[in-house]
Amino acid sequence: MEDPNPPIGSAAISTGNTTLTVTGERNTPGTAAPSSPDNVQDSNAGTQRPPQEPTFDECLPLWNTGQECFPAGEDAPAASTLPTITMNDLVAFSPAPVAALGEPGNLGIAGMPTNFVATASAHTRTGTLFGFPLTVRFTPVGYDFDYGDGDRAILTTGGQSWSSLGQAQFTPTSTSHVYQERGTYLADVDVRYTAEVDLGTGWLPVPGEMRTEGPDQEIRVFEAHTALVAYTCEQKPTGLGC
Repeated sequence: MEDPNPPIGSAAISTGNTTLTVTGERNTPGTAAPSSPDNVQDSNAGTQRPPQEPTFDECLPLWNTGQECFPAGEDAPAASTLPTITMNDLVAFSPAPVAALGEPGNLGIAGMPTNFVATASAHTRTGTLFGFPLTVRFTPVGYDFDYGDGDRAILTTGGQSWSSLGQAQFTPTSTSHVYQERGTYLADVDVRYTAEVDLGTGWLPVPGEMRTEGPDQEIRVFEAHTALVAYTCEQKPTGLGC
């Protein structure tokens, strides 16, 4: 007789007085063989789904490359809304001006070196740019000295004091200048910086340099005269010129 309750995956075939039962297995309904997430077959449309879009953090390092990477969405701005960051965009973050200090005490002697020191160092500033939190790192790379007597010097160092260098006063240094005549001079130094920005994914360089103009520093230069004396200053500290 024919089985009234054939097993799942079976089929009963009758031919005259003979009944042949065929059994087998079938897959669980609703499951499919695994496939790559970047190559998923849509059974309804018969087309492949596009690869998963990159995240905002993955695209952020490409900010200045011009590549269209940012995914569309309410929380992710379109690539066209993210212009290349330039030095002009960082004006609000500019480093503070640096004064050129002349040793000793902004005084000098005509014909002898006056040592100039401009103190600048790498530092960071934070703020917001284009609606994003931003950190800017400035690094000094150049010092343009104007000594006020018509002479200028473009240097890569801001100099050090005679004491820091272990030198005696009125000896030449890499940033010293000799005034030839007595008088009052207005000296200044402009410091040039390179800049890097960090939007949360690491430092990105910004092309070019940023210059900060230093304030005028009054340098008074005197003439030195010698006189023949009987004793040295060590021998007679109260003597003339001591």
